[in-house]
Amino acid sequence: MEATVTPAHPTNSCTLPPPVPLRPAVAPSVELGFTILYTTLYAGLFLVVYAQLWLLYHYRHKRCSYQSVFLFLCLFWAALRTTLFSFYFRNALEANHLPVPVYWLLYCFPVCLQFFTLSLINLYFTQVRLVTDGQDTPEGLWLARCTYGTLSAIFLCVNVVCAVLGKRGGDGSGGRTWTLVLVRVLVNDMLFILEAVCLAALLLLLTRHSRSTSPYLNSKGTTVCRTAALGAAVILLFASRACYNLAVLILSQSRRVESFDFDWYNISDQADLHNELGDRGYLAFGAILFIWELLPTSLLILIFRVRRPNQEFCVL
Repeated sequence: MEATVTPAHPTNSCTLPPPVPLRPAVAPSVELGFTILYTTLYAGLFLVVYAQLWLLYHYRHKRCSYQSVFLFLCLFWAALRTTLFSFYFRNALEANHLPVPVYWLLYCFPVCLQFFTLSLINLYFTQVRLVTDGQDTPEGLWLARCTYGTLSAIFLCVNVVCAVLGKRGGDGSGGRTWTLVLVRVLVNDMLFILEAVCLAALLLLLTRHSRSTSPYLNSKGTTVCRTAALGAAVILLFASRACYNLAVLILSQSRRVESFDFDWYNISDQADLHNELGDRGYLAFGAILFIWELLPTSLLILIFRVRRPNQEFCVL
């Protein structure tokens, strides 16, 4: 007598859809192309700034000036970003699992350097305003330097403290880490907006008193209108950056938040979910850096570029 054989689960086998093979969101060739593009842009900017420093030495300008400090900050910033993107040529996971000090240095410290350069620009135009008004007293310059130095120290301390507390409480509740991100984003963006407002006020004063400031700026190889236009572009970029950060942070409340860390994936001041940087996230990461880091820094380098000695009356 033959035994009847029945299928184990005929119903489930008929209703289950066939498996769909996983495909990358972005083609590897596209990701490699963007990696080459980002690395080339930052490496090119590094070479430009390096050449500017050699011109500073060749033309025998002052070694310690606003221009030299600004160029050294930009050189260090471009070197960090070039090093970061170089990891994505071979091992992208290594860039996401570096030791904490190195990770913070590559991902977070460039944001602090960018804020330092904005403070330096504000300090420079503040001194220009004091010089053209004949009020460049030691007390006034000391007060301006202490003010912008204090803002830069607050910015650096907030980022370091939040990163350390976020790492120590990484296994804790998500509410605490989200609060740390909220504090960091609010403080960072408020300071960026404050610096942008100060820069806008300084440029407005320079344009209103163009008769006294034009001879000085002309002796520096630029004009009031050109400086105001470049400064306005920088202000718009930093203001849009702050609005983007706050909007992304507010919208993140409507979805499930696993944990926060000091990575820079979607929020442009390195405060976002602690997830692996996917293909689309990587492209968004590079686009954010291009719009809110590379572009404004390039405009500032255009203002502070080194000129021949006969084009400069004096160097601050």
